[in-house]
Amino acid sequence: MNKLNFDINTVEFEYGNRKYKIETGKVARQATASVMVSSGDLSVLTTVVAQKDNDPLKDFFPLAVFYQEKFYAAGRIPGGFFKREGRPTENETLVSRLIDRPIRPLFPSSFTNEVQVICTVMSADKDQNPDIASMIGASAALSISGIPFQGPIGAARVGFIDDSFVINPSIEQLKDSYLDMVVAGTKDAVLMVESEAKELDEDLMLGAVLFGHQEMQKVVDACNELKSKVNPNMWEVEEVPSIKEYESQISSNFLDEIENAFKIADKSSRGEAINSVREKIKSSHEDLDELEQARLMTAFKNVEKSVVRKSILSNLPRIDGRDLDTVRPIEVETSFLQKTHGSSLFTRGETQAIVAATLGSTKDAQRIENLSGESTDAFMLHYNFPGYSVGEISFPGGPKRREIGHGNLAKRAIKAVLPDLDSFGYTLRVVSEITESNGSSSMATVCGTSLSLMDAGVPITNAVAGVAMGLIKEGDDFAVLTDILGDEDHLGDMDFKVAGTVDGVTALQMDIKIEGINEQIMDAALEKAKAARMHILGVMNEVIDKPKEVSDNAPAMKKFTVHQDKIKEIIGKGGAVIKNIQQESGASVDINDDGVVTVFGENQSVMQAALSMIETIIEDPEVNKIYEGKVVKIVDFGAFVNILPGKDGLLHISEISEERTENVSDVLSEGDSIKVKLIGFDRGKLKLSAKAVDKE
Repeated sequence: MNKLNFDINTVEFEYGNRKYKIETGKVARQATASVMVSSGDLSVLTTVVAQKDNDPLKDFFPLAVFYQEKFYAAGRIPGGFFKREGRPTENETLVSRLIDRPIRPLFPSSFTNEVQVICTVMSADKDQNPDIASMIGASAALSISGIPFQGPIGAARVGFIDDSFVINPSIEQLKDSYLDMVVAGTKDAVLMVESEAKELDEDLMLGAVLFGHQEMQKVVDACNELKSKVNPNMWEVEEVPSIKEYESQISSNFLDEIENAFKIADKSSRGEAINSVREKIKSSHEDLDELEQARLMTAFKNVEKSVVRKSILSNLPRIDGRDLDTVRPIEVETSFLQKTHGSSLFTRGETQAIVAATLGSTKDAQRIENLSGESTDAFMLHYNFPGYSVGEISFPGGPKRREIGHGNLAKRAIKAVLPDLDSFGYTLRVVSEITESNGSSSMATVCGTSLSLMDAGVPITNAVAGVAMGLIKEGDDFAVLTDILGDEDHLGDMDFKVAGTVDGVTALQMDIKIEGINEQIMDAALEKAKAARMHILGVMNEVIDKPKEVSDNAPAMKKFTVHQDKIKEIIGKGGAVIKNIQQESGASVDINDDGVVTVFGENQSVMQAALSMIETIIEDPEVNKIYEGKVVKIVDFGAFVNILPGKDGLLHISEISEERTENVSDVLSEGDSIKVKLIGFDRGKLKLSAKAVDKE
């Protein structure tokens, strides 16, 4: 029997106390390129498919990156009715973005061929997150694909444990880490940072970035080694005809109008002025075909970009008249929405967010099913970006990748200051509605979330604010911009977002559109971001500087612990008792195996009704105490009376009355209410007396 001859190439390397293997030539051989990255029990298949033909009319790079987890990788079957993987989970979307962001800048601007990258977790390791292996796979597969990828990149996770940086810490180690940072970059520069931290200072954050970049060189070297072994046929990229002539014509005839348009502070008016110039340019070249019209518009964008960048590097006032370091005017309002548990309106220039905080019970927590099993999340932050926020028409629907990413960034910024949710007891959901946008709505969400949580009475330890920094870089000349506008983000080289408290950084996200930046630029951006953050926190603290009492609109919640012997009594046979409590009181009651009881009602009276019923259940009968009982059974020698839930005692015929009782049914019936006194115990059983009550 003939066997297939696989042309397999493999590279192995040590990285962060783990051994990694990158293999190609065995699996998915019809893709443009594919690799399998393995480490321990973890295996991630990465495929790259690129179209040979490009669309010359496209003025963007059609790159699509997908990260997906298969439940078989962990030996699990998906829950729910449909027993197969469905739409991407929030985590899959976030990791897809994590892979996309550092590789996207590394393709030539003239390359518009469609490219798809898919990273599939095929075998899971319970002790390591698959995201780093997926980023390594994307880098390796692109490097051997032959397409014009200006990598490879490396990727590293950095933790801070016991006052030391740790490379690629395990999932267990991360629980004790003050930092969870993912860094990606090339041999020479950092391209992307995504992190959350427990109020670390700027020097530590910068040190972590540099440490990660230094360590990831092992990945860069491994990808280069694999590329040399495979020796791919490199694609020939067609030379794009020069558009210098169009740029020169636009500059000669329309430069003053473009410069004047970018001096208009109001975003809408500025957009109208720029559109007017654009239409004039189009009408002056009506004889051009569709392809040349597209090249003309590319030239126009280049001139636009040049105007803004030269103005900033010349230290002229920015588009809205500010200098490089000034934060736009800020307006803050709390309790903006009457019925919510907590709310805020945060406006910074032409960026605005209405943020609402809602307190819920433990049953409202988000259920999560992934490769590591099922879990719950008691803090949710949802970010919405409707079209009207930028004056556009859009179709309301589910969250897109950008909305999920921005919401996650804000959530990571806030997590460090939240109370211990197990002891606090409430599930928290925050929703940020972006009502205006002109630069860094995610950082407005951070500020608005901090304000709304304080307004709701959530005892956060510190207020949190965030700011977005930008960069204009030409050669060795650069300018770092504080609180960037949308146009400055679009036409600039960096989006650097920093959130934190007065004590330190809680989240940092950086995306670079050029081939990386150096330590000097990052240091300057962090220092300027700190000054801006302190300014914003000062404005916020003037409105609310500490959490209020829990809102009257918020539901009432109480958490307490009962003896484990009482758990069964509260639950009852088949859950009958706890169901009855919830039905009669209207509250929700949750009890765990440790005896921790959480009672949650829509208001105080509902909660108190449930508490009273539970207290009655767990109450131990007390000798000489009088109870209002209920006759549950008549027998010849007396009656059984229920005095507490699950507690029945015998009212002997001789204890019914001072007068002799001949027949119990003559004086009592089942269902009758009767006052009885607990007079003692007989071999653990309750002895009751009605005549003792009469005597008293």
